[in-house]
Amino acid sequence: MITILHVITDLEIGGAEMMLGKLLRGMDRSRYKNVVISLTGRGQLAGPIEAAGVPVHSLEMKRAQIDLTALPKLVRLVKEIRPAILQTWLYHADLLGTAAAIFSGRPHLVWNVRCSDMDLAHYPWTTRVTLKLLALCSRMPQAIIVNSQVGQRFHEQIGYRARRWEMIPNGFDLEEFRPDPAAYLAWRDKLRLPHNAILVGMVARVDPMKDHATFLEAARQVAMGRSDVAFVLVGKDVDRLDAQVNALGLTGKVHLLGVRPDVATIMPALDIFSLTSAFGEVFPNVVGEAMACGVPCVVTDVGDAAFLVGNAGRAVPPGDPQLLARQWSDLIGMGRVKRLEMGAVSRERVRAGFNLHSVVNQYEQCYEELVA
Repeated sequence: MITILHVITDLEIGGAEMMLGKLLRGMDRSRYKNVVISLTGRGQLAGPIEAAGVPVHSLEMKRAQIDLTALPKLVRLVKEIRPAILQTWLYHADLLGTAAAIFSGRPHLVWNVRCSDMDLAHYPWTTRVTLKLLALCSRMPQAIIVNSQVGQRFHEQIGYRARRWEMIPNGFDLEEFRPDPAAYLAWRDKLRLPHNAILVGMVARVDPMKDHATFLEAARQVAMGRSDVAFVLVGKDVDRLDAQVNALGLTGKVHLLGVRPDVATIMPALDIFSLTSAFGEVFPNVVGEAMACGVPCVVTDVGDAAFLVGNAGRAVPPGDPQLLARQWSDLIGMGRVKRLEMGAVSRERVRAGFNLHSVVNQYEQCYEELVA
């Protein structure tokens, strides 16, 4: 039995956190024992992870801070759990996890890096300091896992010098995320829309990197010419966009749903999924999930988003609402039958290259090679 201790910054809903949850549920329990430590609070994902039989500890560290008071607690837990592998997820966990590995018997250390091309002007000084320290320490882990080539190149440019890079893309559960005609109609009823209404949506927390302003401006341009199109935004803090929605004349057109546990039912209700990230994207989970649901995607060419959609979707430059609106209008104009055909190609692309079972196997193979 190989014990793997996963240290992650938090367990709120996000791409890295969701991928961790999927990995834990998919790994061979007869071969691996997994334990999770959240540096901050338990978050919304702690319960589902525990329900899958994986213990969760939380250190209650303040978010977005380098809180060294958490280090002794982390070291104590690492010594108690005695993992063969210490797998860290996200920058603050990489940093504190590295220190904990030094003081607790040096288990095999693996970082999991999941950002690219970050505009650090939008983030606190602690993030810049953390990245500089991590670059200096980047020879210490036995491996650094990235989920895109873009992410690897970005970190090499800022000084990361890995002993071993391991590229493992995000994986998608084709059973959980799948086309669902019933959900297509049910969500129109919930939103009090006609059954033939066209829904364009995005699932993303409000953050400078996600660039909701571009989405909303493109929505304004499309809504000017069509009365049958509505828009859905899902994610943390989207309610903060209410004033912007009203200022753009989109009241009643844009539905702000907040954080939802039922994203797998919302995705197949969409006619078009969009991700408008301006920077920092690597290999976006939400795009793969929409594709698995058979929904055509229009994404900005940031990170590996354009590679992910391939010829099954559309990619536009970031920060160009006019071109984004034009691509939406093109997909709307092709009609539902053609969009469904496009969505079927999207789902097949996920099945062939990014299915969850294959991705879990890649993680397990990496861990086996390290302990060997």
